[in-house]
Amino acid sequence: MTQQSAYAAAGVDIEAGDRAVELMKESVARTRRPEVLSGLGGFAGLFDAGPIAAMRHPVLATSTDGIGTKVAIAQAMGVHDTIGFDLVGMVVDDLVVCGAEPLFMTDYIACGRVVPERVAAIVRGIADACAHAGCALLGGETAEHPGLLGPDEYDVAGAATGVVERDRILGAERVRAGDVVLALESSGLHSNGYSLVRHVLLEHAGWALDRDVPELGRTLGEELLEPTRVYARDCLALVDAVEVHAMSHVTGGGLANNLARVVPSGLAVQVERSSWALPPVFGLVQEVGAVSRPDLEATLNLGVGMVAVLPAASVDAAVALLAGRGLRAWVCGSVSAAGTDAPGAVSLVGEHAVA
Repeated sequence: MTQQSAYAAAGVDIEAGDRAVELMKESVARTRRPEVLSGLGGFAGLFDAGPIAAMRHPVLATSTDGIGTKVAIAQAMGVHDTIGFDLVGMVVDDLVVCGAEPLFMTDYIACGRVVPERVAAIVRGIADACAHAGCALLGGETAEHPGLLGPDEYDVAGAATGVVERDRILGAERVRAGDVVLALESSGLHSNGYSLVRHVLLEHAGWALDRDVPELGRTLGEELLEPTRVYARDCLALVDAVEVHAMSHVTGGGLANNLARVVPSGLAVQVERSSWALPPVFGLVQEVGAVSRPDLEATLNLGVGMVAVLPAASVDAAVALLAGRGLRAWVCGSVSAAGTDAPGAVSLVGEHAVA
């Protein structure tokens, strides 16, 4: 009889970790770019910077994030291979808004108990999303934290690095009066506001995840687990094809607060609610939870996951390009001059269209 190691007796299974690494190797390999020099299992990931050095004036961009309490939905449903899109979307699309191409990403999975198949499923989702975004999954870490997390609990975080030519960096300094705001459709809630959504629908209303919701056309759990749309390649294609001045990733804080981050002093943006209808899940949260419109708009994306600020002359080509990539986009607002010393501001006006 093999004697159990002291570490295993304390709740950490090194062999399970090794099995998890073996199971995830194929998924990670699918994200490999030509610049990747290292394999899975090293102490550090290696990425050849030669192509970057050939750029005129390369600027590195970096971002880090997690998934938030959406992981509780994945755990409750026993579906672990989709939240990778939520992680990757939250990280790489924060890079893309400045015009940077995401090059590589690393992840960190903390769990109460390593279940190799579950860890491999999580990494498979991350790898699928990285491949979709065009970035390499360069490495990561899985840590077992018995006593800190329950046996079936886990959390996931990640970081990514990208690169952009200095003279092509997008941002508030490029935005001008007369520019147009283009909304890019979200796939749903994405990965923000789940503390509110869970409180309203699961705790307050007492709805079960397997409840069929006619307004959604599927179960509540299926709606809540809908993966975040990853915009990276779409946005890079857009800035390569037409003139774009700025982009904003609509995450925690909602549309107005995130868009305001790329509106300079002396300018103001007016967003017309009438330019789109609220997807059903947002109206459901508002109605069931009696959530005020200011609270809803300050928490959720309301159907807009990314916005681009661009000259009016770029709009038609931009909408057509994105449509050709399967992404619906529409003009939702405009930029105008404000007081010289006025801080950049965003206001939402009117009423949403009826679906």
